Amino acid sequence: MDQNTNPQNNQANPQRNSGDKKPKFNMSWIYGAIAIVLFVSFFISPMGSSPIEIDWKRFKVEMLKNHDVLKIEVVNNDRAEIFIKPEKLNESRYADAAKGASKFGINPQYFFTIGSVDKFEEQLAEATQQLSPTEEVPVRFVKRENHMNSIMNWFVFPLILIVVWLFIFRRMTGGGMGGGNQIFNVGKSRAKMFDKDSTEIKIDFKDVAGLEEAKVEIKEIVDFLKNPKKYTDLGGKIPKGALLVGPPGTGKTLLAKAVAGEAHVPFFSMSGSDFVEMFVGVGASRVRDLFKQAKEKAPCIIFIDEIDAIGRARGKNPNFGSNDERENTLNQLLTEMDGFGTNSGVIILAATNRADILDRALMRAGRFDRQIHVELPDLNERAAIFNVHLRPLKKLDAEVNAEMLAKQTPGFSGAEIANVVNEAALIAARHDKKLVEKQDFLDAIDRIVGGLEKKNKIISPAEKKTIAYHEAGHATVSWMLEHANPLIKVTIVPRGQALGAAWYLPEERQLTTRAQMMDELASLLGGRCAEELFFNMTSTGALNDLERATKMAYAMVSYYGMSEKIGLMSYFDSSGQSEYSFSKPYSEETARLIDSETKLVIEEAFRKARKVLSTYEAQHHELAQLLLDREVLFAEDLERILGPRPGQPAEHAELTKVKQPETDALAMEKDDEDTSENDANQTKQEPEN
Repeated sequence: MDQNTNPQNNQANPQRNSGDKKPKFNMSWIYGAIAIVLFVSFFISPMGSSPIEIDWKRFKVEMLKNHDVLKIEVVNNDRAEIFIKPEKLNESRYADAAKGASKFGINPQYFFTIGSVDKFEEQLAEATQQLSPTEEVPVRFVKRENHMNSIMNWFVFPLILIVVWLFIFRRMTGGGMGGGNQIFNVGKSRAKMFDKDSTEIKIDFKDVAGLEEAKVEIKEIVDFLKNPKKYTDLGGKIPKGALLVGPPGTGKTLLAKAVAGEAHVPFFSMSGSDFVEMFVGVGASRVRDLFKQAKEKAPCIIFIDEIDAIGRARGKNPNFGSNDERENTLNQLLTEMDGFGTNSGVIILAATNRADILDRALMRAGRFDRQIHVELPDLNERAAIFNVHLRPLKKLDAEVNAEMLAKQTPGFSGAEIANVVNEAALIAARHDKKLVEKQDFLDAIDRIVGGLEKKNKIISPAEKKTIAYHEAGHATVSWMLEHANPLIKVTIVPRGQALGAAWYLPEERQLTTRAQMMDELASLLGGRCAEELFFNMTSTGALNDLERATKMAYAMVSYYGMSEKIGLMSYFDSSGQSEYSFSKPYSEETARLIDSETKLVIEEAFRKARKVLSTYEAQHHELAQLLLDREVLFAEDLERILGPRPGQPAEHAELTKVKQPETDALAMEKDDEDTSENDANQTKQEPEN
């Protein structure tokens, strides 16, 4: 039944009844009335019909000669108005005459413009010299003021200017428009406020999977706002601020949204860049206005996302310590958070992934009492995150489970996991499937990690063979070295910027030994080593491998103290405060020693890779040939050719058996759209080029 015909609906929703609605006053009617009055004033004469303009010749020959002129009035010494005798107006030659009269008398029928009064009198005297005195035309000089023009000039036009100015001023100040971001409100806070009645935030802690330690600390702050007496009875004080720190995509902003949904107190949200403006003093003014609003709404929470936009350490910016606008904003923020005044009941939440560059005064206790680290999720947390993002999928294959997907995505952040689930759904829809299957998730992971497949890329047979031996070198070395990351799949189909790729399953560990790093280095150099060993030449294909190997070797020598000659020294600056310093923390002699030690580490790893490839030369050739034939190999192919991987844990052995169902011709008849344009990803399942 339609709602408009249902009496129950009408009773439950009285606002829908048309009879209850009151007409709103619309200013457009006033504007329209003013426009009509102005139009009438300009284009419709209040004095009746307007006279018709003629020239001197018609006046002289037609009117004066026939004695038809009743009188002439010279108005303001520049216009001669002609009045025709009433009995003459009925003649045909005056058919065009302006007829009609007003309450002021008879109107003139014609007029012409005169150059000067003297010239007019001279011409008129010459034209009427043949007339008798009784026939002479009376001439009267009058001074006539246009009162309508005077009113328009002295009242209406200024009134219009005032109205226009008020309208512009109203727009600039945001009056009635809800816009405090106009020029006269430039110093006002741009924070968006959410309260307990807001329907825009529908996220709570149940929607935040993983992050258990972070949620414990955040929940305590929320609990304090809900039950302050529980803590104040024991003498405790509410924390003034909490800083969420972690890599991008780990859920810092999501956690803040959950706080907004759970706290049931006013929640002010804005970005650090919202304080930045081209005008001097605007940032500090917005900080003052934000805290003023917050104090009025206390108890409340202020959330500043990406606080590093204004919180960078003072004197450590490219301006070399100049007193810029950003520093003024930071100074005001420091004062408001913990200055001479008090902000009772106002809690500051902030998020950043650049905590190392924040000012120390901002990080101290009393401003940000807590630093909550939001790290990349581990295996169990990834499974929980997958469960959250799999929930909206309407049709999911029974084989898909969060635990399996979590094991396939080491190093993925929460945002990347959400992207994997979305990509899997898109891939399934692109292939006209009725369910989102396990294969779709594997394809989505390949797309995000490896990049876009480019099957049509022109590669010569010689280049293809080189790529196959290069990738087979990575596969052989990583398979036979105990501490290298276990390989899942290797392919010579170009993806993104890489001509080939190898997928690994990194072990999730907190500590890494020198032996493990050396095996990983040898695995990285396996491709270049295979080129030199079997083709006696080198190519540019190892660029990504060499870059990563060099960075790892430098870290071993200069950060981790894994060089005997350098000793137990670390030149790593975790604070980030010397980002723009002019000097290194070591001498030039030490720098040369670091370079030489790094080179020795890389050479040692290269020798290890060469030894493995020399030992398993026949198997390497078989792998390379199989790659040329099939373009893709899986862990079970390596196990069949090279034998069981030494020292591989049982769980890794089970995981590396995950493969795509069709193995011929890369087992992929996907469109090129099924993969992304990303480069090789070294922190997750690491493709090699």
